[in-house]
Amino acid sequence: MHNASSRRHFLQQSSLLSAGLATLGPAASLRAAKSPSEKVILGIIGCNGRGMAHISAYLSLPDTEIAYICDVDSRAVDKGIAAVAKKQSRKSQGVKDLRRILDDPAVDAVSIATPDHWHAPATILACAAGKHVYVEKPGSHNFRESELIVAAAHKHQRVVQMGNQRRSWPWVIEAIQALHDGELGKLFFARCWYTSHRGSIGHGKPAPVPAWLDYSLWQGPAPERPFRDNILHYNWHWFWHWGTGELGNNGVHSLDLARWGLGLDLPRRVTCGGNRYHFQDDQETPDTCVATFDFGDKAIVWEGQSCDPRGFEGAKVGATFYGEKGSLALADNASKIYDLNDKLVRELPGKHDDTASALTMRDYRSGWEPKV
Repeated sequence: MHNASSRRHFLQQSSLLSAGLATLGPAASLRAAKSPSEKVILGIIGCNGRGMAHISAYLSLPDTEIAYICDVDSRAVDKGIAAVAKKQSRKSQGVKDLRRILDDPAVDAVSIATPDHWHAPATILACAAGKHVYVEKPGSHNFRESELIVAAAHKHQRVVQMGNQRRSWPWVIEAIQALHDGELGKLFFARCWYTSHRGSIGHGKPAPVPAWLDYSLWQGPAPERPFRDNILHYNWHWFWHWGTGELGNNGVHSLDLARWGLGLDLPRRVTCGGNRYHFQDDQETPDTCVATFDFGDKAIVWEGQSCDPRGFEGAKVGATFYGEKGSLALADNASKIYDLNDKLVRELPGKHDDTASALTMRDYRSGWEPKV
């Protein structure tokens, strides 16, 4: 954005807009969210990376229609429109400003796959405009933004789902249910992890903004910084100004599994240590990190290795739970239950896709309501 507004100011303005529209009452907002057709009308906001996975998932559902493809990268818009055209008779409209989607009363819901610093502002504005929201992980750039999202969802009675899609995988649900049913007895600890094999991002240089990019809109609510040639489209993850590092990027998946399995809410204390060890470059976030979450009678440890792919349990992402009767190793390829003698008791093979998590934007029409 061309003005000097800070992220805090932008979010305050978004919250005020949300509060103002709430005076219309829940009935008005619910009517605005319903399209006259039997299909859920969608707008996809952000079409690089995860956004294309969103498009694919929604196109697999017969009762959804993608009306808009939005991205500040004109090449991504073209790619998204082309993907929709292969499976949907109605052509999607391409826009670069998400507000054009929010202005359309025919749109029921939006699916957000922007950089992290846009997640909260886009979600809050969408709720205020009467749209249901699926937003990629992490749900926000910081904790306070998450509180504002929850407040907006409550005020406007919108369904807001964050992209922890493992909660929709049947075999993961079965494994978590085994924990909750007491197969391990009392639970007291979980270790979770994410590993990858990322290279150096180098040292960026000032460069002209590419013709295909609206860099002002890309920065959005974040204070402006000059364009450099090693920011887009992925390396922004490793700058605190826009991203949240590996813990926010992928660690949230296994950390969510750990909290879910142990039945926990917020920790009373968090400690974290790590650094950028592997390369001397522009990256600000750690490539090696260990975080401990203290819940009093239970604890979680998350370990991240961005530059060494060797994980645990034969998987790059997962969580292992420990209880008085044994342990359960939950990874992306399977879950295994062991007794205290380290003997395998039973195994649940894993198979997953993202379609199930996309069903939320459809299910609200059938009268389903989220637990809040």
